[in-house]
Amino acid sequence: MSDIFREIEEEVRRDRYEQLWKQYGDYIIAAVALLVIAVAGFELWRYYDARQRLRASDEYQAAAALLNSNKPLDAAAAFAQLAKDAPGGYAQVSQLQAADALLAAGKTDAAVAAYKKIEGGSDEMLAAVARLRIGWAIVDTAPRLELETLLAPLTDPASPWKPMAREILAYSDYHMGAAKEALTAYEGLAADKDAPLGLRQRSEAMATFLKGGGDNDYGALPKESAPPAPAHH
Repeated sequence: MSDIFREIEEEVRRDRYEQLWKQYGDYIIAAVALLVIAVAGFELWRYYDARQRLRASDEYQAAAALLNSNKPLDAAAAFAQLAKDAPGGYAQVSQLQAADALLAAGKTDAAVAAYKKIEGGSDEMLAAVARLRIGWAIVDTAPRLELETLLAPLTDPASPWKPMAREILAYSDYHMGAAKEALTAYEGLAADKDAPLGLRQRSEAMATFLKGGGDNDYGALPKESAPPAPAHH
């Protein structure tokens, strides 16, 4: 008797499956098809993204080679194009490199404008770097107050960029003839364990230079005396 009941149960189950398939089979097929298409699309996107990044890497290296070959304007154009077309991080870094190339070409105003665009963006790290680049670009001409305002977000005690910002202000003091203030700033930077090694070494060298009287104005070199006129016989 148990075999008969089992067969009846299986027959009922089979009838239910057939009814469900007739009712929902098209939806099941469509769902499976969509899943297959989605997987295939994701793989195609991964392949396309990898190809785009590889191409961007090659173009980035080519633009960097132009900059290293003393062709800054050509490099700026190449980096600017990458900033428009390259994927992800390549575009952002290329924007910064384009500004660097403009500065190297002597196009200070254009470079500062490009840096300000980056500084106003959403990437906090690139914004900080752009502020520092602006500082160095204008340090020879800008009033110290302008530099202080520009670098204020970076001179906060908790900022990891503080030593780099302070170096710009120290140089501004030196450039403006405030040797005492510059010496104090450079000595502080040379002793700052949180500052990068290269920055500490530069600061120590500047402090030594200033303590040795390197900022003194020794006047103009004496004019070379004219050679004696040849004797006439």
